[in-house]
Amino acid sequence: MEVQERLNEVVSRIRISEKAAHRPEQAVALVAVSKTFDADAIRPVIAAGQRVFGENRVQEAQGKWPSLRLETPDIELHLIGPLQSNKAADAVALFDVIETIDREKIARAVSAEMKRQGRNLRLYVQVNTGLEPQKAGIAPEEAVAFVNLCRGDLAMNIEGLMCIPPVDENPGPHFALLAKLAATCGLDKLSMGMSGDFETAIAFGATSVRVGSAIFGSR
Repeated sequence: MEVQERLNEVVSRIRISEKAAHRPEQAVALVAVSKTFDADAIRPVIAAGQRVFGENRVQEAQGKWPSLRLETPDIELHLIGPLQSNKAADAVALFDVIETIDREKIARAVSAEMKRQGRNLRLYVQVNTGLEPQKAGIAPEEAVAFVNLCRGDLAMNIEGLMCIPPVDENPGPHFALLAKLAATCGLDKLSMGMSGDFETAIAFGATSVRVGSAIFGSR
């Protein structure tokens, strides 16, 4: 199957899932995860109409997206991988959305860089719903206070929460927990669901899903 066909199939599945969950059409945005794929692999997806993309690593994204954006200026680029404070300046310069704010050091670094560069990125707090030691994200019990710190003390534009459930568990309870935390914080954006579980995520209220392999193929 060609990449354009795979993209169309994913979009169709999103629309079917929206309808099944009694949600408005186009309530869920697709973030096409292009990590590890080069510019030549991404161009056909852009040509098929996709405009929102996600990358895991700042340095990798720097190698391909400046030229792709010269070709297609209306791209929206999300950082969906862990951010190190020494990459905050590069991330703020390149991305439109950072979905992985997960600790005070990163929040302060991003806040300082946005002020310095005059950029106001849209931001998500990543929550480690499974409390996995190898995975980024703030603990669920600390999430509300952390969001309040970011929005209050640092005046950051936190618009939602993001999570990656453990691969060996039912994702539903993790999506439900994220939705509950977001409601407590007064946030209405939920970035959750990937190639294997995005339909479940939509049923639990996802407003964006991050899909890579179902569009680009296996890495």
